[in-house]
Amino acid sequence: MGDLTYIFIIFAKVTLIFVAVISGCAYSTWLERKLLGRFQQRMGPTYVGPFGLLQPLADGLKLIFKEDVVPSQAQKIFFMVAPIIAFIPGFVAFAVVPIGPPIELFGQTIPLVISDLNIGILFILATTSLGIYGIALGGWSSGSKYSLLGGIRSSAQMISYEVAYGLSIIPVIMMSGTLSLTELVNQQAAVADWFVFKNPFAFLIFWICVVAETNRAPFDMAEAESELVGGYHTEYSSMRFSMFFVGEYGNMITGSAVAATVFLGGWQGPFSPGPWWLVAKVIMLMISFIWLRATFPRIRYDQLMNLGWKVLFPLALANVVITGVVMYLF
Repeated sequence: MGDLTYIFIIFAKVTLIFVAVISGCAYSTWLERKLLGRFQQRMGPTYVGPFGLLQPLADGLKLIFKEDVVPSQAQKIFFMVAPIIAFIPGFVAFAVVPIGPPIELFGQTIPLVISDLNIGILFILATTSLGIYGIALGGWSSGSKYSLLGGIRSSAQMISYEVAYGLSIIPVIMMSGTLSLTELVNQQAAVADWFVFKNPFAFLIFWICVVAETNRAPFDMAEAESELVGGYHTEYSSMRFSMFFVGEYGNMITGSAVAATVFLGGWQGPFSPGPWWLVAKVIMLMISFIWLRATFPRIRYDQLMNLGWKVLFPLALANVVITGVVMYLF
């Protein structure tokens, strides 16, 4: 394969995945409004396009034309950079997520993954934790005590749940013997081999940590309106606010894709393996995000910390030990 061909293929894959994730973020807002409407016995978006399908486009245009306000007390450079830092990591993580089996195109075998790193899981852990810097920086640079408290809360929340998040994946690494996401998917070719069935406890801990790390209800303490006005993004408007907004949904999609890849077989399915299985699993997990928001009230901050350090951390550690003992004995 020539250098130019290789560069073109990489560029095409990056563009395809970026457009797919951005579109997914937009229509996740539509899906959330529709589902929350049904949960609350109302319709959700209906007027903008058929079934309200053009509502995300209308929201985007509205944010573009809103006034971009920068508080006089803000640290302006950091204030402007923070949304970008929060926006990017969720998309970078997709570089190692395989979206389908290799395909033959123009006589070339093209793997449907941007980079098949043999340390893919470590790359995921590293990149998904970077978004917190944008949130903390945005809260601090706004010059508002409410924004600062939201940024500090989000930082403490990420640290608390990152430990259990990492520990929940270790049993899968122990059972599979690999850090490559592509190899993990290959080992889950049969539904019975999905790691969610081999270690459902690890999946449960992992998913709770994903919900907490994305600041989603009932763990949305960084944005608690009743206490912090709007949290870390209180002082943001226009497209800078939208970058925080889209970044949150990007992190949700990334977390769902990682969960689907590590525990649910990725693009593998009962029949006809392909990218559609990964998409279906991501949609299913996104619906669970929304369902949790509609079901549970926001927990108190002390309960949030206690759950992370006193419940999930010891349970995740115990699960690693039990998995090791079972593998040694059997």
